[in-house]
Amino acid sequence: MAIRLACADAAFPLLEHDDCLRLIGMLGVEGVDIGLFEERSKLQPSMVFGAPEKNGQALRREAAENGLEVADVFFQPALDFVAFSLNHPEANIREKSRDDFLKTLAYAMAAESYHVTVLPGVHHDGEPYEDSLARASEELSWRVGQAGAAGISFGVEAHIGSIAETPDKVLALLGMTPGLSLTLDYTHFMRQHIANEEVHPLIGHASHFHARGGAAGRLQTMMSENEIDYPAIASEMKRTGYGGYIGLEYTWNDWEDCNRTDNLSETILLRDGLRALGV
Repeated sequence: MAIRLACADAAFPLLEHDDCLRLIGMLGVEGVDIGLFEERSKLQPSMVFGAPEKNGQALRREAAENGLEVADVFFQPALDFVAFSLNHPEANIREKSRDDFLKTLAYAMAAESYHVTVLPGVHHDGEPYEDSLARASEELSWRVGQAGAAGISFGVEAHIGSIAETPDKVLALLGMTPGLSLTLDYTHFMRQHIANEEVHPLIGHASHFHARGGAAGRLQTMMSENEIDYPAIASEMKRTGYGGYIGLEYTWNDWEDCNRTDNLSETILLRDGLRALGV
């Protein structure tokens, strides 16, 4: 299939970022997935948005020095994905979110990344689910247009606690939002005991993919305990002509016990397993 592999810089947050890029380059993958996460990553929106073009160019150079492309820029405005969600009921928060998205696009373009990921929004307390969903679709439609004008693919990660946390809700959001694609991560569905077979139809809507070990009730596992059917995923990617990166996305933080794996070893095992499948 000749699908390129990337590795998330969030896998090694205890390293300085230049050392993180050096390590990822040593893994022999083609790209790096950049986590632009306020309050928890080495590169944070508040650090780079003052001069997004200049900082994006610096990232491109640092990645290239390690034989890497910037495969994806994943923007999250805060640890609290409710208070600063893109579909927040308060217009001033939505306007700030739009402004931040434009800065994310400028940063990604300067880094020569052709993919940007954000979270899709949430169901806000005190209003019908349909209202939150409609506002999420409206905001995401605007972002689809802005990203398209910049020549950048744009995807959302359907995650636990989001407006689209199950496959049927994901498909509903996609149906309402022409041009929207997915940064698809099976682990958020596995965590909810959703079977592989229910998630496979989403592959045809994916522009980026996150891979790691996961199992029923567990967001992140060792590969020896993994229940995600990567052989079936590889087959479906081949059938649908998937052309994006697969990002090796072990993360290290205390959310959902994601600090209980040896990320370097598990990333290598995952990399080798995917390569054995012809990825």
